[in-house]
Order: sequence, then C-alpha cells, then structure tokens
Amino acid sequence: MYFKSTIITKNPDKNWLKAFVGVMVLLLLLLLAVPQTKAQKKSDNLKAKREKIEKEIDYTNKLLAETRKNKKHTLYELQLIQQKINQRNELIATLKKEIVFLEKKISRAKSGISSMDKQLANLKEEYAHVVVFLSRNNSQLDKLIFLFSAEDLNQAYQRLRYLDELTDFIRHQADSINRMETIKQKELTDFNLQKAEKNKLLEKENSQLSKLENNHREKDRVRATLSTKEKQLRVQLRKKQKEAEKLNRQIKNIITAETKAKKSSSGKNNYALTPDEKKLSVEFRNNKGKLPWPTPRGFISESYGTHPHPVLKHVMIKNNGINIATAKASNARAVFKGKVVSVATISNTNKAVIVKHGNWFTVYSNLEEVYVSTGDKVSIKQNIGRIHTNLKGETELHFEVWNGKQKQNPYYWIVKK
Repeated sequence: MYFKSTIITKNPDKNWLKAFVGVMVLLLLLLLAVPQTKAQKKSDNLKAKREKIEKEIDYTNKLLAETRKNKKHTLYELQLIQQKINQRNELIATLKKEIVFLEKKISRAKSGISSMDKQLANLKEEYAHVVVFLSRNNSQLDKLIFLFSAEDLNQAYQRLRYLDELTDFIRHQADSINRMETIKQKELTDFNLQKAEKNKLLEKENSQLSKLENNHREKDRVRATLSTKEKQLRVQLRKKQKEAEKLNRQIKNIITAETKAKKSSSGKNNYALTPDEKKLSVEFRNNKGKLPWPTPRGFISESYGTHPHPVLKHVMIKNNGINIATAKASNARAVFKGKVVSVATISNTNKAVIVKHGNWFTVYSNLEEVYVSTGDKVSIKQNIGRIHTNLKGETELHFEVWNGKQKQNPYYWIVKK
C-alpha cells in the first residue's frame, strides 16, 4: 500500500519531528533577537553627534548674526566663519560615517531577507508535500488499513501516535510559515526605511558640501576686506597685547604675593600649602580634562600658544590662555571650587577675576561686570561675572590656567564637547 511504503519505510516520524524542532528553534532565535545591539548603539551615537554639531552650527550662525549688525567685517567674524567651516567639516565626516554604517546594515538586511526567502521556500515545500500526501491518504479506510496491518498492538499504537503527530506538524508548520512571513515583512519594512534614510543622508551631505564651499568663499571675501585695513588691525593688535601683558603682570604679582604670604605665615623659606589646600590641589589636578567650560555655551575662538595672525602676514600672536566666543550677556563661571584672590581692572571695559584652587589658579578676563569680591569662596559653575560685549557685537571670554607660576593650556583641562 502507498501509505505504508511511503511512510513506514522512510521512518518519517523522526524526520518530521526533527524538521519541526529545527524550524521552531530558528524562529525562536529570530523572534528573541536582542533589539539593542552594538550596531544600533553605534547608529544612535552617530545620529546624536550629527544633531549636536547641527546645533553648534546654528549657535555659530547666531553669533555671526550678532556681530554683523554693525555692517563691518572684523577678525572676530573671520574666526566665527572659520569655526563654522570646522564644524561643517566635522558634520560631513559624521554624515559619511552614518552613510557607510547604513550601507552595511542594508547589505546585511538584504542577505537576511534572501536567507529567509530560502527558508520559507523549504518550509512551504515540506508543508505542500505533507498536505498532498494526507489528502491522498486521508480516508477512514486508509487509516484503518494502516493501523490494522500492524504486526502487533505496540506497532499499531506507534502508528496511531504518528498520525496524530503528522496532523500536529501540519498545524505547526502553517504557523511557522506565517511567523516567518511576518518577520520577513518587518525586515523588508526596515530595509526600505534604511534605504530612505540613506538617501536622506546623501542629500544632507550634498547640501553641507555646497554650504561648505559658500563658507570658504565667504571667508576669502572677509579676509580680503580685512587685508585692506592693515593699519587698523595693527592698532587693535597692539592694544590687545598691552592688555594681555597687564593681565600677565597682575597674575604673576598675585601668585608672588600668595607665595610670600605663605612663606611668612609658615616661617619657612618654602611655599607650604595647608592640608586643605593640598587636598584642593590634588582634586583640581585629578579633574584635568573634566572641568566644565567657563561659559555655559561657546567655542574656542583663539587657541593657546603662539600662532600666525589670521590676516597680517609674518605676524605671530601669543595667547597665554584660550578665548571663548559666546552669546551676548553670557556669564563667566568658575570651573572649580576655590577662593577669589584678585579682582583686577585691566581697562575700562575689561575686568579680570583670579580664583585660587590650592596651588592652581584660574583666570577669567574681559568681564564688564563682576559678581564676586576678593576673599570670596566660589563653588563649581558659580557665576562670577558678565562677559563684555563690544560695540562690534563681539562677546569673548579670556580664560587661563596656572600651576603656581607655570602657564597651562586650558584646552586640556576643560571637558571635550
């Protein structure tokens, strides 16, 4: 009989059961896949970085709008344009990383969908084979002949059990096919979304590249205009240098005075710190690279050290700290707890506050109004003064870090944005 020769000789009872278990394990792995993978975290991080840079560009544009109200090109404007170019380059690099990452995801998704198509084809083929087989051998007479042709009662029981399992298999196989179809549909939806997202990112990249070209042309125009004002720029530079020298003398005088006071109080020749000051010094040193910015928002418009003037040829600029461009009416804030040891007047519109942190000092200059007095204790992020905005709409804080009489590069002390 067909029923007997096809089923019993091939022992499909075990074969179908293995196939069923294999399919269910595969589905279980697919359905229980961890949603938040490392790849997804990387994607989220890149997106967050891109959005952060976009906000920074918006902020730079806001500062540019403020300084352009006076209708005259300035060095500050040139610095802002350069900052925007830097930010846009970083944005384009991030977009490229996102695009490459998405391309890899799309490739993996495509491969996964292809694999599922093959799995589905196999499942459907097995399902069709069993359904056709049962439809041909589904009469009560065939079943009875199959059962009563058994050699003994035990074999008859095994055959009856096999028929029940075969019926269950059909039901489970249909369910497995439906589940895999659902998973495949979700993968297809994600695949199409990823392709759409990639196209969006490519459009953004092209847009940013176009804007970058415009920024470079804008920078060249402003620099060309400023080049015709060499005499005025040299006057501004000399004024700035004089203020920097005066501030430098004030800082050294304060540090020298603090050292002498300590020697006098300790009765020793060496500069001795109290236990509390030693503790504060260690805490400050241990926070290198973790200190908050001395302004709530902004960016470094002039870096530490000696570097070429952005317009004047063969002219070098020396900066003992960093300059931070920020918005009008912004406050300067203490980067660490400490004690105010000086409030100095550098010019009519430029006041400076020096805060001591054990053997370390931080300097906040170009303040038009000061909120603290000498001897005050300040806490981290406490506002200490309002930053001056000049007639050109430029708002910049000058910030320095000293270890005793040794200047430090503040860039390495504040947290990286």
